[in-house]
Amino acid sequence: MTTKDFYYDLPQELIAQTPLADRTASKLLVMNRESGEMAHRHFGDIIEYLRPGDCLVMNDTRVIPARLYGVKEGTGGKIEFLLLKRIELDTWEVILKPGRRAKPGTKFVFGDGRLQAEVLAIAEDGKRIVRFLYDGVWEEILDQLGEMPLPPYIKEKLQDRERYQTVYSCHEGSAAAPTAGLHFTKDLLTQIQEKGVHLAYLTLHVGLGTFRPVSVENVEDHIMHTEHYEVSPQAADMINQTQKNGGRIIAVGTTSVRTLETVAHEDGTVQPGIGETSIFIYPGYRFKTVDCLITNFHLPESTLLMLVSAFAGKEHIFHAYETAVKKKYRFFSFGDAMYLEGESHVHTDQTIPCGPQGKI
Repeated sequence: MTTKDFYYDLPQELIAQTPLADRTASKLLVMNRESGEMAHRHFGDIIEYLRPGDCLVMNDTRVIPARLYGVKEGTGGKIEFLLLKRIELDTWEVILKPGRRAKPGTKFVFGDGRLQAEVLAIAEDGKRIVRFLYDGVWEEILDQLGEMPLPPYIKEKLQDRERYQTVYSCHEGSAAAPTAGLHFTKDLLTQIQEKGVHLAYLTLHVGLGTFRPVSVENVEDHIMHTEHYEVSPQAADMINQTQKNGGRIIAVGTTSVRTLETVAHEDGTVQPGIGETSIFIYPGYRFKTVDCLITNFHLPESTLLMLVSAFAGKEHIFHAYETAVKKKYRFFSFGDAMYLEGESHVHTDQTIPCGPQGKI
């Protein structure tokens, strides 16, 4: 299985540059993960596909304004910092652009001196470990000086920072948004709960490595980055009780999938915990916990495309992507969504069919 097996052609004009005014107005491609049968809806229709007793599992991480622009002390040379992972209180793993000559001891200044940084060490892949110096509250300074770290394929400036956050985000720490969750509004989540669907929240702080194309030729040779996760006892209990009662576990986003499958036992139950995960899911993987998946459309040759191909079958996924291109769906972070539907361990007859009545 090679990385090239996961390439597809995508017209540039289909890469969404701005979010829609209404989060729920995105298109929704519904596909049965077993049969490959498809329907074309809008995201607000997702509630029709959820059953009482199901459990939506969502990643409540919050994106920090992780992009900082400053100058090198002494020379005034311009520098861009991208915060990746907090190691200690004021120590971070970062990407520097340009950063090839940033040796330990090099210092940088941001915001007229309100924030300073010193390189402590060189990490893997040329990343740097830096310590920040400042007076005041770190979160307030970062909020004032930092910018949202939008992916490089988005060229338009983001007018509203909150549009790159889910409405349920609360635990700061991500360098990128769990974008499948961007389609939900508080009203829609209320309606979903009123239908009898449970909501469970976990946290996985998303790193930029999630979105990068795989660079090795053989898929199995790829080494995943690590990301910090937290699953509370309350969330684990809700997920386990849902399974016990025959409900489906519906993951919102690939980050929720990776977290659930990290903490899952072989019987599908999950355990609470805090840790780091570098789980890499590609075709051949046997899913233990997740029954259905809400996700966006992913980059060619990315680990996320490999994950959804493992979940619903590569042939089904590539046929769905081909159809989405023809129907001019919007792709990537601010784009449209897919709902990959499956059955739980206990069969019911409440499934909404993917039929002609669902066509856009």
